[in-house]
Amino acid sequence: MQVVTMLLGVLCVLVVLLDAFQTIILPRRAAGRLRLTRIFYILTWMPWRLVAVRIRHPRKRETALSFYGPLSLIFLLVVWACGMVLGYSLIYYSLGSPFSDASEHIGYLSDLYVSGTNFFTLGLGDVTPHAQIARALSTCEAGTGFGFLAIVMGYFPVLYGAFSRREVSISLLDARAGSPPTAAELLRRHSFDGAESALASLLSEWERWSAELLESHISYTLLCYFRSQHTNQSWLSALTAMLDTSALLIAGVRGHEARQAQLTFAMARHAVVDLAQVFSIKPKQDIPDRLPRESYEQLYKLLCQSGVSVCRDGESYERLRDLRALYESYAAALSEHLCMPLPPWMAEHRHKDNWLAVAKVRSQAEAANPEPNTIAEVIDQHHEF
Repeated sequence: MQVVTMLLGVLCVLVVLLDAFQTIILPRRAAGRLRLTRIFYILTWMPWRLVAVRIRHPRKRETALSFYGPLSLIFLLVVWACGMVLGYSLIYYSLGSPFSDASEHIGYLSDLYVSGTNFFTLGLGDVTPHAQIARALSTCEAGTGFGFLAIVMGYFPVLYGAFSRREVSISLLDARAGSPPTAAELLRRHSFDGAESALASLLSEWERWSAELLESHISYTLLCYFRSQHTNQSWLSALTAMLDTSALLIAGVRGHEARQAQLTFAMARHAVVDLAQVFSIKPKQDIPDRLPRESYEQLYKLLCQSGVSVCRDGESYERLRDLRALYESYAAALSEHLCMPLPPWMAEHRHKDNWLAVAKVRSQAEAANPEPNTIAEVIDQHHEF
């Protein structure tokens, strides 16, 4: 019995240390379906999501979902700490509880208490070891607990730094593609003279953003549960909107930015596919068509009216549909799992963009101070005769 208890204790400690190493330190996707962190998120996210989706008010529902990411990080730390304390207490118990306690009879509860005080380096001294091996194990546990907590605490700034970098680009996209972002709105707002270079630069930035998202969210998967500041924004909707835009530029729009669109599409698709695989989510089949033929005709007319140079052949819809098949099923699976709605191709209802308060003030300034048309008008505005 003592041997079995010893093995269980050692196994418990090793499982926690390995899981924490893979979650925090290892800079690549963690392997294994029976990992402690993976089991923790499966057991906690499903009931949390089930309760949150029953909230009818969209903003309150999003607020409830946004609590999960930070709280899960705290509770995961608690699970790791409890696992370490439990493991060492079982080791102490298998050694016959080699401690002296003047207040009560020594038993497993005393072992558990000693393990907790050692792990959190309290050093109370009311229960003391009377065997050399107990002293060695107590020192080892204290060192393990100190190093473990230091590494985990140092993990927080890294995590929130990656989250902040992700959200900056999502916020910048608001003024360029609407709230929520759509491919139609992004192209419409880039239909001015000389917009090709601006659009190519934007696509290049989002190629890098997709690569950073892939690296950070595979290494720190729990970042996927961290939600954006606004209800109508999310990292998944932004990623999908850029995939939609890139696919549309490749399949149905003429221009030099199509080259950069291919690079952005490849990187963004790589990110959405790999993240779906991290969650072991299969591509969702038989999903509703986000862009049926009738909606594509409306999109085509909107782009033509905005001055976008669209392709005139009749095969553009089929080309676009082939490209959409490469990523939409994965995006839909992530959308269902994370409760993050995918953006439409065109704004279904007129939403007020988050940045329009500034635009309104600028419009008022331009209306009150129209640009002069002649040199005489310029002189009149600066001099009084």
